[in-house]
Amino acid sequence: MELRKKEAAVAAAAAVAEMERGSKGLAALGLESKPISSLRRDVSAGTDMEKLSLIQVASLIESSAKKGITELSLRGKLVDQIEWLPVSLGKLQDVTELDLSENRIMALPSTIGSLRYLTKLDLHSNQLINLPDAFGELSNLIDLDLHANQLKSLPSSFGNLTSLANLDLSSNMLKALPDCLGKLANLRRLIVETNELEELPYTIGSCTSLVELRLDFNQLKALPEAIGKLEKLEILTLHYNRIKGLPTTVGSLSRLRELDVSFNEVEVIPENICFATSLVKLNLSRNFADLRALPKSIGNLEMLEELDISSNQIRVLPDSFRCLSRLRVFHADETPLEFPPREVVKLGAQAVVKYMNDLNAARGTNQKKTDRGSFWTWLFSLFGCCKKNQEVGLPV
Repeated sequence: MELRKKEAAVAAAAAVAEMERGSKGLAALGLESKPISSLRRDVSAGTDMEKLSLIQVASLIESSAKKGITELSLRGKLVDQIEWLPVSLGKLQDVTELDLSENRIMALPSTIGSLRYLTKLDLHSNQLINLPDAFGELSNLIDLDLHANQLKSLPSSFGNLTSLANLDLSSNMLKALPDCLGKLANLRRLIVETNELEELPYTIGSCTSLVELRLDFNQLKALPEAIGKLEKLEILTLHYNRIKGLPTTVGSLSRLRELDVSFNEVEVIPENICFATSLVKLNLSRNFADLRALPKSIGNLEMLEELDISSNQIRVLPDSFRCLSRLRVFHADETPLEFPPREVVKLGAQAVVKYMNDLNAARGTNQKKTDRGSFWTWLFSLFGCCKKNQEVGLPV
């Protein structure tokens, strides 16, 4: 085994040397059309037959720094015994994309803050417990993937990552997000699924560029009113939390297209939600014994195409349901709906909308007849009253 490792290392070194000599080596490797920065990336991570030891990693970092490479991938390339990276990592000052994912790294050196040109950093599926304060010096970072680690908190310097647009913190052990999160004014996508969050910081309302916010599988009991300030938000998922109600400010989310509050403890959906007129997909399912009615003005959601109210205690759909002309998917499984009848619900969303429309039209016709009958009854009673007054000599 040791012999094979040495042979592989020698072969890899020879390949690199051959590449550096010119086109003959490139042709030999079938890489003659690739730019040099990509070649270095491929050789450093993609063509190694064996995982790298700490000494080999340090050597690779040194050589990569001297060559001024811009992209480096060590995804799944470190031996399991490597739990930390050498301080020489800070020498990769020309690197713009760095992939260290799928290893067993527990700590990052503070020198990582020296990678000032770094725009994309992938650290997912490691064993990181915390991040160094110097992490906040990565001011050009745009994409950061930290999912599937063991993070319990974020450093206060995290708010200095003002260029950050995409942040994945899912599958960690976070109980809270720092207030400094509100400084991330360019953040468009925030994924914090599968953590232990009990609340969101009020400063979340300052992340005004947010388009997608995923908070599934946490311990959230409520959302801050400031959520209504996220005017660009299009996707909000809260699946499997402990939320009892939504803030009235949710109606201010005029661009919201998808809202998922399934598997919670929601008791009431605020009428204000009907001002979120861009909603296309709404999942209110499995709030079980808590949710008993839909907002009366749900018909205002004229763009709605998918609605799930399964496993709730809703018995009657509001009259305005008839206005949901775009509705294509309607789930009401294990919900004791009495109106409309179950037979109609089984026919699908359009059948339910048509039923509600027909019923409303029938009510309108009956109401007109009732109104007409009431008028004649009133007129006859008035005429009879006048006649009686004449008989007793009273003025009419």
